[in-house]
This record gives sequence, C-alpha cells and structure tokens, in this order.
Amino acid sequence: MRNRETKLISMVIAALLCAIGIVIPMFAPKIILEPASFTLASHVPIFIALFISPPVAVAVSIGTSFGFLFAGFPIVIVLRAFSHLFFALTGAFILKRKEDMLASVGKSTMFGLLLALIHAVSEVTVVTLFYFGNNMPKNYYANGYFMSVILLVGVGTIVHSMIDFGIALFVWKPLSHVISIPVSAKTVLKREAAVK
Repeated sequence: MRNRETKLISMVIAALLCAIGIVIPMFAPKIILEPASFTLASHVPIFIALFISPPVAVAVSIGTSFGFLFAGFPIVIVLRAFSHLFFALTGAFILKRKEDMLASVGKSTMFGLLLALIHAVSEVTVVTLFYFGNNMPKNYYANGYFMSVILLVGVGTIVHSMIDFGIALFVWKPLSHVISIPVSAKTVLKREAAVK
C-alpha cells in the first residue's frame, strides 16, 4: 500500500473515531457517583486510536476534546478530555516500540493499568486545579478533597479506564485483522504464533 493511501486511510479512521468519541457521551449509559459521573465506553475510541499509531492517537484525543467543548460541557470536563492526550500518546509510543504489548493477557493488563494510572493522574491534576481555585460545584466541597477528587476522580478513573480498555481490546482484536494500514498494536497471542 502506498504511503499516501495509508495516510488517507489513517485520517479517515481518525475522523470516524473522533465522531464515535463525540457521540458516545451523548448516548452511552452513565454511572453517577455524586459528585462524579462516568460514561461507559467513552474512552474506547481513544484506546483504539492509540492501538493504531501516535498521530491517530493525537488526532482522536484532540478531536474528541473539541467535541466536548463545542457540545457545551463545563470547562473542567473539556480540560479533563484534553488531558487524555497524555495517556494516549504514552500508550501509542509504547506500542510503537513494543508492538506485542497486547499479545498476552498479562502484558495487556499491565499496559492497561499503566495507562489507567497516567489517565487518573492527569484528570486528578485538572480537577485539583479547579478544586483549589474554588471553581467546582458545591457538592465536590461537601464531600471533601480526598473523597471527591482522589477517590471518585482518581480511583474512579482507574476503574473506568480499565473497563474501557477491556472493551477496546474486545473490539480491537477482530478489527485489527481487517484493517489495511500498518498498526502499532499486534494482537496475535503467543500460542497462535507458536502454531504457525
């Protein structure tokens, strides 16, 4: 496949993932743990993007963040979405260097946990800045910093990220066999590779 054609297909895939990433928060079920809420599968397009390549991960992270901005979400939510760029880029570059990170359950779990930790630290940082700037809703202050920010946003983001990572892997494994462009993440399991 020619380089120009590969870039065009990557751009189309990134645009489709952006669109999916913008639509999911509008229609997917939400888990509300006052004062925080978590939208099921909202990070799946970003995970799939980082499985493909760093440029696609950047495009989808930024594109979905602008989707939150244009949809009129509060600025703290928009900035939390922009913070996804950190875990997306980190994950994409790791996969670029170690493309077998998704080839076993153990490696996938450790990789997902690393991304979840980066994801949580990024979101906690954003919320902390707003929290101490007295720019959060009153119910955040009623529950205190530890409960509202560290537990609900931090630990909640780790759990949410791991669930979405699992959904993304479930979608990616069959999808990776039909995608016609070079991708960073290889999903061939070791026992399958040994049989060949």
